[in-house]
Amino acid sequence: MNAPNRYELYVLEEGERPVEIIEDTKIPNAATIKVVKQDHTLGNLLRAQLLAMPQVLFAGYKVPHPLQPHFLIKVQTDGTITPTALLEQACTKIIGTIASLEATFKKEFQMSNIGAAVAEDAYGTGATTSGFPGDRDYLDF
Repeated sequence: MNAPNRYELYVLEEGERPVEIIEDTKIPNAATIKVVKQDHTLGNLLRAQLLAMPQVLFAGYKVPHPLQPHFLIKVQTDGTITPTALLEQACTKIIGTIASLEATFKKEFQMSNIGAAVAEDAYGTGATTSGFPGDRDYLDF
């Protein structure tokens, strides 16, 4: 097949840089950033975060080819900050958002475990066993 090995899609090769920044010579305060071994997930996340920042005039990304594991993101600022510094700020905000989401998820998960300690029969059959060996359900396997 034409598809590369799966590990080639996310493992950096020896000496390969994960991010390359190319300053744009035609558009003022703009740069094209090549992010290697990533796909639409990170590209769209970065684009959305950049567009939420007031200093950004333009932010867009593209994946040049589906078999090439990289994307290009173009950023143009209003001149008060460089595109590189703005990208760093966007990454920091994304990391903070994900950390907050993780903390909220862990807190809610712990709260649901406290509530799950009370034996409750959802079907009202009066049975307290799951039918699996050792009183485990299918999620425990």
